Amino acid sequence: MKILVVSAHPDPASLTNALRGVAVEQLAADGHEVRVTDLYAAGWKSAVDRTDFPALPEAARLRVPAASSAAFTTGTLTDDVTAEQAKLLWADALILVFPLWWFSMPAILKGWVDRVYAYGFAYGVGAHNETRWGDRYGEGTLAGKRAMLVVTAGGWETHYGPRGINGPIDDLLFPIQHGVLFYPGYAVLPPFVVYRADGLTESAFAVTAEGLRARMRTLFSTAPIPFRRQNGGDYAIPSMALRPDLAPHLTGFAAHLDTAQPSTGGAP
Repeated sequence: MKILVVSAHPDPASLTNALRGVAVEQLAADGHEVRVTDLYAAGWKSAVDRTDFPALPEAARLRVPAASSAAFTTGTLTDDVTAEQAKLLWADALILVFPLWWFSMPAILKGWVDRVYAYGFAYGVGAHNETRWGDRYGEGTLAGKRAMLVVTAGGWETHYGPRGINGPIDDLLFPIQHGVLFYPGYAVLPPFVVYRADGLTESAFAVTAEGLRARMRTLFSTAPIPFRRQNGGDYAIPSMALRPDLAPHLTGFAAHLDTAQPSTGGAP
């Protein structure tokens, strides 16, 4: 199988990049074809601006969705963006490796998403009508592929527990897993999270590395997070609100998990 690994840490000797190395090594040893995008090493441009849309007339206002759509449709996106889009189409699975900075991904990785996820490629896909609201949340350009996060966090695991001060890790990662990954179609696997990252000892790293190798060996058999599909009947269209008879006791992120969904190990 083909896997794209995208990492985001400025220090080549960081724990993030060490974990990336472990993942790539195991995937290659298992016979997979792996490509790596190291955003800092590549000097990735993270901010969206007019230079992303060279065909946009100088006098025109920069309306990013419209400019992104026009550039994608006419094939005038910049070369760095089209190269990453080609990698996403090539890969059977995507792995994002990054430290949790200020409760989210580093700015350079967010900028990779902002620029690579062009209108017509990752969003704005499919017809909008009375029965469908586009091809997204389980459908879309990247449907049929898998994705997962490898995340390092400085706090203790209890800090990110159900009652932890930082908020549950599943809630913190929800915008990335449900939004960035599930939105354009990926089947999203449970994340691999390393806590107390700054104090990880050599022996603890060895244990962590073996755990990551095990996750890489099961990349295509682990059951994905059972997010509800947008067009599967659970949501009213066009309000996009969950039907009142489904999980009436739940609100927020947890309501968008279908706990009755069978765990088959395939795409949700």
